[in-house]
Amino acid sequence: MEPKFVRYEASSPNGRGRHPGIFALANGLANDGKLSDQDWASWRSANDHYNAAYADPSTVDRAIYDRAINPSAQSWFKRTATHLLIGVDFYTDLLNRYDVGWQRLYSNDPGRILYEDDVQIVVAPH
Repeated sequence: MEPKFVRYEASSPNGRGRHPGIFALANGLANDGKLSDQDWASWRSANDHYNAAYADPSTVDRAIYDRAINPSAQSWFKRTATHLLIGVDFYTDLLNRYDVGWQRLYSNDPGRILYEDDVQIVVAPH
């Protein structure tokens, strides 16, 4: 049986011992001014697409990513969200071009579900 969920994240932990997801990694490149003008425009367009394509869990539950309440919250795509997974290649290609390490994880049970909609879950990892 194929795993139900997939997550793309940093291959190495950050200073807090967490593995940020690929959107956070790409946003970090953009916010730090590391992207070329063309890559920044493509990143902005891709983010706009994803912002319109699915709900930001923090707009439904403001505490979902609160470090005091859910310090290890992670987002995972449902494997059935193929229309969203196709666009992930842009982000992985961007990270590769800027030498940012990332990995893809699969799971049927990544943790205690804190939020769920038709394309994603947010969990407190086991």
